[in-house]
Amino acid sequence: MPSTPRTASLLALPLASALLLTSCGSDAAAGGGGSPGGGGTDGSDGARVQVAASFYPLQWVTQAIAGDRADVTSLTAPGVEPHDLELSPQEVGEAVDADVLVTLGGFQGAVDAAAEERGDAPVVDVAPAADLEETPGTPAGGPSGDEHEHEGGASDAEEEHEHGLEEDPHFWLDPVRMSSVAAAVADGLSAADPDGASTYAAGLAGVQEELTALDDEYSTGLATCASRDLVTSHQAFGYLAERYDLEQRGVSGIGGEAEPTPARLAEVADFVRAHDVSTIYTETLLSPAVAETVADETGASTAVLDTLEGLTDASPGDDYPSVMRADLQTLREGQGCS
Repeated sequence: MPSTPRTASLLALPLASALLLTSCGSDAAAGGGGSPGGGGTDGSDGARVQVAASFYPLQWVTQAIAGDRADVTSLTAPGVEPHDLELSPQEVGEAVDADVLVTLGGFQGAVDAAAEERGDAPVVDVAPAADLEETPGTPAGGPSGDEHEHEGGASDAEEEHEHGLEEDPHFWLDPVRMSSVAAAVADGLSAADPDGASTYAAGLAGVQEELTALDDEYSTGLATCASRDLVTSHQAFGYLAERYDLEQRGVSGIGGEAEPTPARLAEVADFVRAHDVSTIYTETLLSPAVAETVADETGASTAVLDTLEGLTDASPGDDYPSVMRADLQTLREGQGCS
């Protein structure tokens, strides 16, 4: 996919982003106080809109847009891989009863099921705005482009797609895509809570300004590097690689759960040696064992990137922008950027 002109495209992103937004049900409309959900409030009486976001990046962008008008919680606890999220009965209740649910449709089956139980209550599905692709930033063929058979006959691709989403979900590691998603979230919040539209518009402007700055920093910081080959423990950085002219090669596939075969490990190791790759990236929420195995075999170093799927004590920052900037510094050092 050709790169979008960065700063101009962010400033020109329309508020009318595509999203799935179901309108308030008749009970909400008749409940008094302009409630956007089954038992919530639009904030006009001082109470906050209650929003459930399916995982951290959506929590951050929603809270940043809504500010003090909403309380936004993540259904994915810190340190939990969102790919295979299971919800407790209490968490299902939170997702069903929230005034607004913000989610990436098809990514987390448990959240999709909760969304179905909401009836006519507002659900903001950011998938259309994220413009997902199957293998962004990944060259055809090579260590992360081929399917490899496991003993049971299932390919890596088949195992990774058991989540129900065939496309790469990691859109938030591309600030341009994240800005488009922010516009969709602001639209959804405004539709559910019209009295707060001006608050959400102002919040969106601030978020997109921050994302424009991040895009500029990445564009400049990764413009001149000794290596454009990005070897990661799993294929989480495809959208980032595509945006900033890198080529991702993941040892494991998009989900990161499937154990790579010995043949695949050998293939990645051969690539690392042939292309003088100096750094292999591990991640905060996944075991580093696979990447360390390749590094040990090739003499490469390892460095840790944060996929921002959920903040933990090991995260190199306390919010989305600070972790993105820490990842940029790690990439500049690992890729030999000047």
